[in-house]
Amino acid sequence: MKKILTAGALVALASLTLQDFSYGHGGTYRGPGDTVPPGPGGGGGGGPATPGPGGPATPGPAGPGSPGPSTPGQPSTPGGPSSRPTTGPANTGPDLTTWHFWWGFNKEPYLNLKEHISAGQVVTGSEDFFGGGASDSKQTMRPSETTIRSKVVPAMIKALETERSNHIITGALVALAKIGDAKNEAGKSEMFDKIRPFLANRGEAEIGETAAVALGILANDSPEIVDLLIALLEDKAADIRAKYKDVQFENEVPMRTRAFAGYGLGLIGYRSTDIARKQQIVASLVGMLDKSKRMGTRDIPVACITALGLVTLDFDPNDDAMKSGRQTEIKTRNDQLRFLIEYYKDENQEHLNQAHAPTAMARLLTAEPPVPGTSKLRGEVVKLLAADLSKGAKTTQEEMQSCMLALGQLGDCDNDPWDVEIRKTVLGAMDVIKDQQTQYFSLMAAGQIGGRPGSGEGDPVAGVKDVRKFLLELLNKGKPAERSWAGLSIGVMERELEENKLKSAQSPDMAKAVSNSLADSKTPLEIGAYAIALGLMKDLDSKLVLQEKFAKVSDVDAQGYCAVGLGLMNATDAIKQIQEVTRKAKYKPDLLRNAAIGLGLLGEKSIVPELIDMLASADVQSSQAAIASALGFIGDARSIDPLLKFVEDKQKTDGARGFAAAALGIVADKEPLPWNAKISIDINYRANTPTLTSPDSGTGILDIL
Repeated sequence: MKKILTAGALVALASLTLQDFSYGHGGTYRGPGDTVPPGPGGGGGGGPATPGPGGPATPGPAGPGSPGPSTPGQPSTPGGPSSRPTTGPANTGPDLTTWHFWWGFNKEPYLNLKEHISAGQVVTGSEDFFGGGASDSKQTMRPSETTIRSKVVPAMIKALETERSNHIITGALVALAKIGDAKNEAGKSEMFDKIRPFLANRGEAEIGETAAVALGILANDSPEIVDLLIALLEDKAADIRAKYKDVQFENEVPMRTRAFAGYGLGLIGYRSTDIARKQQIVASLVGMLDKSKRMGTRDIPVACITALGLVTLDFDPNDDAMKSGRQTEIKTRNDQLRFLIEYYKDENQEHLNQAHAPTAMARLLTAEPPVPGTSKLRGEVVKLLAADLSKGAKTTQEEMQSCMLALGQLGDCDNDPWDVEIRKTVLGAMDVIKDQQTQYFSLMAAGQIGGRPGSGEGDPVAGVKDVRKFLLELLNKGKPAERSWAGLSIGVMERELEENKLKSAQSPDMAKAVSNSLADSKTPLEIGAYAIALGLMKDLDSKLVLQEKFAKVSDVDAQGYCAVGLGLMNATDAIKQIQEVTRKAKYKPDLLRNAAIGLGLLGEKSIVPELIDMLASADVQSSQAAIASALGFIGDARSIDPLLKFVEDKQKTDGARGFAAAALGIVADKEPLPWNAKISIDINYRANTPTLTSPDSGTGILDIL
């Protein structure tokens, strides 16, 4: 059964392995220029080779139930003896320690493409531009609510009612979910009634899974939607059959559908303002985690831990301490944190599940309004994470990686004792920790911390000097991989300082150092990292150096990152150069996608008609995915009619029509960032599960376009 292509997971990975892949759930994008880890674990780690009972049959040549290789081409060793050693076969897959993967999962806030697309600007013609508009006008590029409701929604509903192709159905399901219910709707959810029947009645695992997560993407916290997702998660197939005649599971809810329902609950809880509804969701997630020791799968526990970190309850400053015994009732954020601390410390839990707990704790501590820096529970978390990164700690590689990523979210640059401890742990990791991935994550954590001013003791940017010294030394004297991570981290740091309006703390010398490194660099790995870094810093002084690299470098990944860097720094005189590359990149999916991002960042839309023609003639799934992604990235109100016509054209392939539906979902999305960025940002992608990311089949939650 062929699936709709997952653009990021597959394009680069397919070029590395020269295999034929199938892709699902409405298409995906994890780029630019990145791939998704092919399986669970990091270094020598690895989760179960197959999921527990209840999973769907293996689709296509590589099913979601059978993750790919679990280790990178250069396995690393843990920082100390492990009390629960990781296992897994060695392999020669792509090197997952490179910076491309981190950027792929964390890029969305930095790109923020919707802001560029929606900004008012001078354009040729109006929404009828493709019909031959001739006047110049300043307008908002996002399609109006009227256009979305009167054109896109009916077309997607029609597709659900009349089409039989998985490609088109899954594309339409996700598109409707992204659009969401009408803003002025006070009654029953229209989208719920359209999505719900696809949970089970088609007998296709891919469609049911997509419908489950679509209910989460919809982000409507109505009782009937939340209750149904909870029933799916808890495998109450009989109750669902009794209540909904159009959702008839034969025996049990498939394992993967249950996991997707868990993620869906997290997505709803993330946007909900109803405390009672959020508490209901949290209670269900915690209840499932209490049973996790008896589960034969990692997918459901990881989904629940991740979702728990997205649903933030209120923090009670009067209940700020650890308590003895297991946390049984979860009513506040304090309770959530205590539960996760105990779950993480429980030696009887699967360590690859536990590796997601630090991420969830960091999200709960930093979600608005953040838990105060003086909180005892915050200190308890920092102490726990720092201890597991100390010399001789009996911590698995995946847990160390997650601890480092979490500290990158928690630390800042003031002189609060815990922040000083975090910086000491992060900046000293290269000397203490042997796991290569954790070392590289420490470089990124340093940049994130260095860009974050504190609000506690002393100078809010007291630690900036030490972070800069640390990163500059590695940029100048490190190994190639270290230099690339350091360069990207510098870009993140300086970008954050600018975002925090601390121009006095910014250093032109940092941009100059990265620019010099770009000029001297010969390897694609470094060129790409420095290009993104200079773009993040908006260093127009480096524009000519970057344009020269863009013109001369032959590696498609590096060239694509140069296009993104030029877009990030708003180098408008590079538009023609990027357009030419885009036109020639039809069969170079990574490059096409990245060049389109560069054009989108520069506000350039004129190539949209050409992309639509390219989609019509593309006969390779990887090209179709990349073109659809590009249309979503740089498309706007003017692309609605051509894409709708494409979806309805039965002379086109089902795959291409499904990608057109996915592109419509991107253009009409109700949210400023892709919905799954909530999950992907700061995730430890090395502690993977098939339902989190699955590049061999393209059917993970982070593989959906």
